[in-house]
Amino acid sequence: MNKEIFMDLLQAREFKAVRSILNVMNAVDIAALMSELEDKELALAFRLIPKTKAADVFANMNNSMQSYLVEIFTEKELKELLDELFLDDTVDLLEDLPANLVTRILEAVDQEKRTKINTLLNYPEDSAGSVMTTEYVDLKKTDTVRQALSHIKRTGIHKETIYTCYVLEHRRLLGIVSAKDLMTMDDDLTMEELMETEIISVSTHTDQEEVAKLFSKYDLLAIPVLDQDDLMVGIVTFDDAMDVIEEETTEDMALMGAVTPSEKGYFEASVFEHAKNRIVWLLVLMISATFTGMIITKYENAFAAVPLLVSFIPMLMDTGGNCGSQSSTLIIRGLALDEFEFKDIFRIMFKEFRVSLLVGAFLALANGLRIFLMYKDISLAIVVSLSLVATIIISKLIGCTLPLFAKKFHFDPAIMAAPLITTIVDTCSVMIYFQIATMIFHLSV
Repeated sequence: MNKEIFMDLLQAREFKAVRSILNVMNAVDIAALMSELEDKELALAFRLIPKTKAADVFANMNNSMQSYLVEIFTEKELKELLDELFLDDTVDLLEDLPANLVTRILEAVDQEKRTKINTLLNYPEDSAGSVMTTEYVDLKKTDTVRQALSHIKRTGIHKETIYTCYVLEHRRLLGIVSAKDLMTMDDDLTMEELMETEIISVSTHTDQEEVAKLFSKYDLLAIPVLDQDDLMVGIVTFDDAMDVIEEETTEDMALMGAVTPSEKGYFEASVFEHAKNRIVWLLVLMISATFTGMIITKYENAFAAVPLLVSFIPMLMDTGGNCGSQSSTLIIRGLALDEFEFKDIFRIMFKEFRVSLLVGAFLALANGLRIFLMYKDISLAIVVSLSLVATIIISKLIGCTLPLFAKKFHFDPAIMAAPLITTIVDTCSVMIYFQIATMIFHLSV
């Protein structure tokens, strides 16, 4: 939809035309279009969205838009919206709103829904319980296909999903039945005869990232969530899992770039917030880099005797940093996909060692030949080539082990990415370089 045309219609108060446009648009696209509007226009346009679609549009809006609308809604409008909003979306909304707006929302919902919301809010952050919904289709084992379909027709409109139904007995999960089975099987078959009893489930305290991995591994549409007594309390749906994957990936990308993760979008966050999220890591890395300077100062006599040595420091540091970053990126990705665990550390180190020998030998040969042809100094070529091989070996071993140790000690492996690896490797590469140079050129420190 062209924003300019929509804006012209809205400003011309052509509300019928605006409503007809919104009526045929997807909820996600409407939310994106709304993000381009000013506050007053947003309030006006939102009220023109068909009521059947308004809750979906609201769920796809960013936090600032949601906060503004909740603040300006009348009590009636707020209640109508919350009645249509799924419980997990309501909980997500409450987690990001100011306290005064949270109170307003809780006052607008009935007691039963308020109790469910408070229960979900009490689960640990980033757990299955915090992202699940309690709106699922439950059936009895004695129900026939005909009875199950009738039950879905009566209650399905208020459920998050009807594609997977859950057979319960006193809230204990007995099995699952798909909508496909219900629509293709004989009407007189019971749920006990149809249900699948090999069930993939999680507990309320399972980490949301682990839940998302199960969706990918087993190609699920929803996962049942059980409490500590193995009683079913909710489900995590596929769309919630996708949100978790996006959130975790965004967090990892931020950490890999040495930026403190933020839930706000780029334009939502202020300049001060951006600076605050970046400055801590930059300060740590800057202080860490002073060790490299201290080492160079220690060997100033060496490069005073052979000034040409200094010109190869950037090349060695960059190559080492790049090699370490390559290894750490592959290991971080492998850990995210559960390709290996900490117990595989020696296998990984041995593989990276062999890779580093091949890479190091090739780069050393190319660089050594270049130096000899340019400077006609075999000793200098040998120093740089040996330093290059040693730097590549050390950097790849550091790059592959640090993420594994981070995972072992329950840190995010993404922390051990390019910026930190590069800083550590820079120090090591300079130390190796001058050690080799002083030995071959017989220089005093």
